Amino acid sequence: EVGLPRFLLPMGRQLDPAVHRALSTLRLQRYIGVIYRPDTERWSHYSYASLPDQYDAFVWFDETRAVVPVPGPLQAGEDETYPFGL
Repeated sequence: EVGLPRFLLPMGRQLDPAVHRALSTLRLQRYIGVIYRPDTERWSHYSYASLPDQYDAFVWFDETRAVVPVPGPLQAGEDETYPFGL
């Protein structure tokens, strides 16, 4: 709604009091990296969050892309997926 494709909003003392009040409303926040289980989705994947009371800053991107790994040499004797492919 702010009309910007990306921005950083610091949540420190410099945050306008009206913005602080507006962002203090508790909102559901979805955890990152959870295992999808439809039967427990709501109570095991979400919690309430107050942005300015819990975070140092809010970052927004309208559009993102997947991370592409930088190619690197494999060490002799290591599996390509080490340590996750054990």
